[in-house]
Amino acid sequence: MTPVRVLVDSFADKDLPNAQMSNAREIIGRLDPARFHVSVFVLGEPDASIAQRPNTRLIPLPSHRQTPHIFREFALGNYDVLFYLKSAPATKWYMRLPRSFKHNRISIGTIESQSDLRNESTITPEAVRLWEQTVLRCDYLFSNSPRVQQSLRTEYGLSSEIVPTGVDTHFFQPACDSQPKSRPRVLFAGSLRPFKGPQLLLDAAARFPKAEFILAGAGTMEAELNSRVQRENLANVELLGLLKADDLLCEYQKADVFLFPSSWEGSPKVILEAAACGLPVIARKNYQPETVIDGETGYLVSSDQELYSRLQELLRSPDLRKKLGRAGRKHAERFDWDLITRRWEELFLELTLRKKFSSAA
Repeated sequence: MTPVRVLVDSFADKDLPNAQMSNAREIIGRLDPARFHVSVFVLGEPDASIAQRPNTRLIPLPSHRQTPHIFREFALGNYDVLFYLKSAPATKWYMRLPRSFKHNRISIGTIESQSDLRNESTITPEAVRLWEQTVLRCDYLFSNSPRVQQSLRTEYGLSSEIVPTGVDTHFFQPACDSQPKSRPRVLFAGSLRPFKGPQLLLDAAARFPKAEFILAGAGTMEAELNSRVQRENLANVELLGLLKADDLLCEYQKADVFLFPSSWEGSPKVILEAAACGLPVIARKNYQPETVIDGETGYLVSSDQELYSRLQELLRSPDLRKKLGRAGRKHAERFDWDLITRRWEELFLELTLRKKFSSAA
């Protein structure tokens, strides 16, 4: 069998914090090299799992003027599938080409957030237009949750299949020897932006001074949050900044509760990572994350007050935390990247076969 040639519009560099690029690396490293030849861009030192993968081509890019190089690969490279296309100028140029110039390549776009981007103040109108001109014009669209699928249909009338975001359950695991703590530890991980709600961790810290509150991430609110910690003397709060995967794993394993008050999401991977590490999760109900089962692996809340109430329950009961955490770990195993990648393999083969038959007709 001739391998399907896949160009992944992402970077293979190790330790890049971007969630979408991290997802792409997880998939690439697991694709069967006997059935899939993979090409991917690289700026610096590549992730070992990709560099060591057979049947893989790393495409070096310059530090500046990357767009022409990426577009050249899109337009002239020998590929069957263009996967994980980004909202970027090179993609826009490619989408403007006449179909006859695309040589029967299949373009696949992934939707990993809700589609009402205009309602999120941190996303510029220019960024929304670029997304509409690139990802939304792919031949096939895939959403990572039922809620994301519904949002895409509501906002743009576009259909998509569902392939969930995964988690590496071999890497993200509960701590082997959990040491008793003097105070329960509450963790948040994510970008420090208004819609993520990191300020609610500080509100909770003021309400529950006998618990520790840890924020891992960087963003536009970082200085504001640090200033408030100092001003209000919140000695039980620590902002760690952006962490590499190994360091974030340590924080998951040291924590007792994962608190994620974000109000605008698709299917956030940090929820899965926390659950895989045996943490009960508190998240919002409004984006209906299927990775949290309310009352079984954690809680889905409808208001700030309910968030604080559920957090209080967990802080008071180590046994409840352990019970929900064990269920969360078991649930997270359903989303292991090995399983998710097998689904992508099936889709690549199915779509290329479909394209072959339609071209021959």
